[in-house]
Amino acid sequence: MPNDVISAVRDELTAHVDEATKNSYNRFFKEEVSFYGVKSATVGKIAKRFFADIKDRSEDEIFALCEELLQSDYTEEAFIAFDWTDRLHRNYRPSDFETFERWILMYVNNWAKCDTFCNHTVGSFVEQYPKYVQNLKTWTQSDNRWLRRASAVTLILPARNGMFLDDVFEIADLLLQDNDDLVQKGYGWMLKEASKAHRQQVFEYIIDKKAIMPRTALRYAIEKMPDDLRRTAMQRDTKK
Repeated sequence: MPNDVISAVRDELTAHVDEATKNSYNRFFKEEVSFYGVKSATVGKIAKRFFADIKDRSEDEIFALCEELLQSDYTEEAFIAFDWTDRLHRNYRPSDFETFERWILMYVNNWAKCDTFCNHTVGSFVEQYPKYVQNLKTWTQSDNRWLRRASAVTLILPARNGMFLDDVFEIADLLLQDNDDLVQKGYGWMLKEASKAHRQQVFEYIIDKKAIMPRTALRYAIEKMPDDLRRTAMQRDTKK
């Protein structure tokens, strides 16, 4: 018998299906995606409301509820699971990394799940336990496209705050010529966020790599730079 909290969450999602949202959902994904069609703001409110009912349970119990949600494959249920894990960030333990890695491998199957989980939960974990940045570097070599994207998007918020610059460059190097456009967009986004605190260093990195950096990644990386720097970065070296 499903957990009462899980059943209540699913009933609430079903009650808030929005036909316009449902009809537009597939525009955002190349993959086949399972979804109810609930507005993201509504999903956030549902997550917050039901977390109040479980917040006094142990981390292991809450993680078990999250995994039950993830097993359904519904994107909105994954968003709620990842909202709950993020709310536990002050209590993360080093052993949680293994759980997070397993969840990416087993349950993350589109960019929205990847980014929601990694930007917040996994990013917060790495800020607390910086040695695990080395594990992100091993993800860059995975056959799993979402684990490779995760290696970059996990550092989005830390990089925006000026952290892990050397690791950002190393991960970008490891992903530099990845053929997957969603991985290219992921590390380009990571570089863009790093440029907010370290514009000159990131610009110099891009200039050094632009001859071999895929255009998709390059455009993402320079998106927030001044016009003159963007023009310089987009110029191909015709002397080679």
